[in-house]
Amino acid sequence: MRACVATIWLCLFALIPGLAQSQAPARQAAVPASNASGEQPKVDPAKEADIRSLLELTGVKTVAAQTMDGMTDSIKPLLANSLPPGEYREKLIDLFLTKFRAKADPQHLLELAIPIYDKHFSNEEIKSLLQFYRTPLGQKTIQVLPMVAGEMQQEGKKWGEGLGRDSMREVLAEHPDLAKALEAAAKTNQH
Repeated sequence: MRACVATIWLCLFALIPGLAQSQAPARQAAVPASNASGEQPKVDPAKEADIRSLLELTGVKTVAAQTMDGMTDSIKPLLANSLPPGEYREKLIDLFLTKFRAKADPQHLLELAIPIYDKHFSNEEIKSLLQFYRTPLGQKTIQVLPMVAGEMQQEGKKWGEGLGRDSMREVLAEHPDLAKALEAAAKTNQH
């Protein structure tokens, strides 16, 4: 059971960066280290207000909510594949997802973003980003970049699948013994 739980959390943390990276306006980074008392370093209130404005303007709250929804949708098949079969499984997954959704507040992701933006952008840079995203091109960028990222992801997936097929064909052609072993294993698993 402990291995299943570890697999679930590994999958959760693997999903978050990929989703946010393709949609967030700023580069991804780790949350700044906490100070000696365990708290996050305080952000200058004026800069924090600008960061909050930037996050609002760029739709990060909406993206956070979409990320949480996408994450919970993605978790269900991962859980189903990582938990042993049985009548209990569907009920356990549904109860887990209900509990997870109740605790998953997109506002918390916004609060996590503030010290990250503070760490990687000066106040002048935040103000410049605000200025840019208020322009027509900035607004278009907010609208178009998620679509561009999604299309690039789909094209990259197709490209990677093609590379994978070609590479496997070449390996099997170069190593007939492995091709025969693969064929025998496939026949064995069909029975």
